[in-house]
Amino acid sequence: MDDIIYKNYKRAGKIAAEARDYGVTLLKPGARVLDIASMIEKNITKKGASLAFPVNIALNTLAAHYSPWHADPLELKRGDVVKLDVGAHIDGYIADTAVTVELETHHYDALIRASDEALTKVIDVLHPQLPLSEAGNTIQHTITSFGYKPIENLMGHGLARYELHSGISIPNVGTLGGKTTLHEGDVVAIEPFATNGAGHVISGKGSNIYLSKDSIKAKFIRDNRTKTLFEKIQTHFGTLPFAQRWCHELFPNDDLAMKKLSLLGIIKHYPQLVEAKGGIVTQKEHTMIMKNDGCEVIT
Repeated sequence: MDDIIYKNYKRAGKIAAEARDYGVTLLKPGARVLDIASMIEKNITKKGASLAFPVNIALNTLAAHYSPWHADPLELKRGDVVKLDVGAHIDGYIADTAVTVELETHHYDALIRASDEALTKVIDVLHPQLPLSEAGNTIQHTITSFGYKPIENLMGHGLARYELHSGISIPNVGTLGGKTTLHEGDVVAIEPFATNGAGHVISGKGSNIYLSKDSIKAKFIRDNRTKTLFEKIQTHFGTLPFAQRWCHELFPNDDLAMKKLSLLGIIKHYPQLVEAKGGIVTQKEHTMIMKNDGCEVIT
């Protein structure tokens, strides 16, 4: 890996980790998720990084994909199990990290430890010659040793420049991944999810997180306002996910055009990912750079 690229990843990792830890201090009963997300995002940009994706705050049975909308009234409450997922990038080189916190109660301490320990164990064994099925097996075995289930249809992922999911998938179960291995210089985010539910997620309602998807279809938009909004979205957000509230702030009178882009499939609206049987979900995530003899955690 080029030295400049390496330094960019390292800086992104440091800023993302600091923002994650700062975010944890904001997770208190009565706190508004909109305020929390905004404060974390400002923390990232103040330090000279850019946002790799909107801050995700997923509660209880929601495993992933929720970022507040521009007037979101949702407040945290005592007993919530909060997944906080944060991403920063420097010149497109992304670091992605997440943590789970239970607010003022201790009903799910073991479940939180299960995802934490699964990440620790897979980092310990990860090296370029390790089949990804073995990485998944390590995660699965660790989580099941606590009496819980890994979420089989959520996976870690490769990171590339301006690309949050580069095509590499790191499974949370041993039946996936096969004999595929990683290579020196690969950058991956590994994120074990544990649950006391079914062990898989289903799609729920919209997450307020979007991705610019299909520029070919955009050529056929006849409404000038909608076409102009799509061009603005591409300019501001490129290939990375973005939040509804970011669009509302930048383009406050274009909410209807944004809905039209989503309905046309020109931008993708990510669904919330909900545990299939209503189980509580925990998550822990680090970004790492693969080395010849293992990996270097940068978050």
